[in-house]
Amino acid sequence: MHIVIAGAGIGGLTAALSLHAAGFEDVTVHEAAPEIRPLGVGINLLPHAVRELTELGLADRLAGIGVATAELAYFNRYGTPIWSEPRGLAAGYAWPQYSVHRGRLQLLLLEAVTERLGPDAVRTGSRITGPGDEDLLIGADGIHSAVRAHLYPGEGPPPWNGLVLWRGVTYGEPFLTGRSMIMAGDGTQKFVAYPIEAGDRTLINWIAERPLDGEAPDRGNWNRPADLAEIGRHFAGWRFDWLDVPGVIAGAETAYEYPMVDRDPLPRWTFGGVTLLGDAAHAMYPIGSNGASQAIIDARVLAYSLARGDLAAYEDLRRPVTTALQLSNREMGPEVVMKLAHERAPGGFDDIEQVIPYAERAEIAASYKRTAGFDPASLSEQPSWSVDRSTDRSAAS
Repeated sequence: MHIVIAGAGIGGLTAALSLHAAGFEDVTVHEAAPEIRPLGVGINLLPHAVRELTELGLADRLAGIGVATAELAYFNRYGTPIWSEPRGLAAGYAWPQYSVHRGRLQLLLLEAVTERLGPDAVRTGSRITGPGDEDLLIGADGIHSAVRAHLYPGEGPPPWNGLVLWRGVTYGEPFLTGRSMIMAGDGTQKFVAYPIEAGDRTLINWIAERPLDGEAPDRGNWNRPADLAEIGRHFAGWRFDWLDVPGVIAGAETAYEYPMVDRDPLPRWTFGGVTLLGDAAHAMYPIGSNGASQAIIDARVLAYSLARGDLAAYEDLRRPVTTALQLSNREMGPEVVMKLAHERAPGGFDDIEQVIPYAERAEIAASYKRTAGFDPASLSEQPSWSVDRSTDRSAAS
């Protein structure tokens, strides 16, 4: 079976590794860029995605490039705690949660693909715009997917919700546990920070978010430079006992601007010998740390389904889940606790229990885990997507 993957991002490269592990030998990845470089800033890999990379034999390499997240904590715009919870191993998962540099993860996957599938498996400077003579074309070419545009030619640009994200990295002092991921805000303006390199001077990945006046430029372009002084002006008063937000922003060498866009859920991903994966299938707002994680799971389920000769099962299993997640992220997912705290106590509070009772906060967090597929109990019970090649040989030839 001749398989072509359009896009050498995290989803496309994981798909190549998963297909190879499932017994498919004739797999090539085509990347439009002339060179794969470690672009981007930090992302999070949730335990269900780390499980899949572990089953691909990448656990040790992943541990070498990431910081194992210890907790996730939400605060209001004054730095007062709203909700915190342990993450990864500290939360009882069998797999860690990692904060990593996106580019380093991409290069890790690229190295593994080259080792296992051969040096010619990834072809750069090769843009795929539609099906050719392959048996299966997998569109893993991102939010501006040419393969998706071939299937849905009238869709147009990604819709924008009026917010802008500014992203950067800064060396600074560790904060809270030293492995904490924090979000502070009021539902409209927000600051996120977490370490992607640990040590005495930790590398802090940060995201600043607020409404943008005027029309959004370059929707879906993560690499548009931004003005650090302008970003800092909007967060000038955000100095907490445990984190100096304007200081973190000012300490970056550069920052990038990204209008918050996604894609509308699709009624169908697969048409004959063409299907979609990752952002090409279900680009979502960067809420809840799910973009890369869901692409990794897509790749694993796709390979498993193909090995059983049932491509339709891939979409049946994945499209309802990711559609629900796209819609949940449009409603702010678990980050809605910051919005609720601001609406109910705009001037701040002394006792969060009087503003959002514990049971309500806990259910918001648990509900999102169920929607995204990383509820601890359910994940432990989820059968492996690894293919037993002694029994699943029918489609891999």
